[in-house]
Amino acid sequence: MTTDEGWRKGPVAVMVSGPDSAVLLGELARTSPRVAPLYVRFGLVWEREEEASIRRFVRLLGASAVEDVRVFDLPVRAVYGDHWSTTGVAVPDAASPDRAVELPGRNLLVLAQAAVWCHLSGVPTIALGLLRGNPFPDSSPAFFAALEEAVRLGTGSGVRVVRPYQSLSKAEVLRRGRGLPLQATWSCMRPLDGQHCGACNKCAERQRAFAEAGLPDPTEYATR
Repeated sequence: MTTDEGWRKGPVAVMVSGPDSAVLLGELARTSPRVAPLYVRFGLVWEREEEASIRRFVRLLGASAVEDVRVFDLPVRAVYGDHWSTTGVAVPDAASPDRAVELPGRNLLVLAQAAVWCHLSGVPTIALGLLRGNPFPDSSPAFFAALEEAVRLGTGSGVRVVRPYQSLSKAEVLRRGRGLPLQATWSCMRPLDGQHCGACNKCAERQRAFAEAGLPDPTEYATR
């Protein structure tokens, strides 16, 4: 767990995607003088709705410290091939284990351009909304330590990667976000007519988390 919290008072970039990183963005808007939301387009089937939700969340947040969403393009179809995330076929459903939703090397890909942008833009910290129990190899402390060293060697300056929610569950993070426009966040991997499908692994996770947090779920689902 990140114990040195001084980074919260300086400029920070937040890799934004779903509700966890949105809550982190909202928290940092109260402490940091400059918060840069960063989003990476990979060419995945849910990104149009996800990106729109992030822009809506930032607009509703209305925080002066939060900059406009900055988008990087990094198409992965040539790398992933006919993966469910690029085709929308056989998307992991509510009964699938967490490991089924792995996007191989996602954090490696997400952070590559972001770290260089931070180096060029005078932003010393990248914050991620990773949660407790993340089972993927590119979410380990060893990975992030190696990544920080690679960035230092590759750019000549350090960019710190922090994961302040790594000891928390999704329900605990949602409780921290009580009062934020959580209805504007996105989780679904198989959008239906602009709505959460209600049947994929991430929709099920979202529904459970709101229930466990004791909060009303403001999400419109195509089916429950």
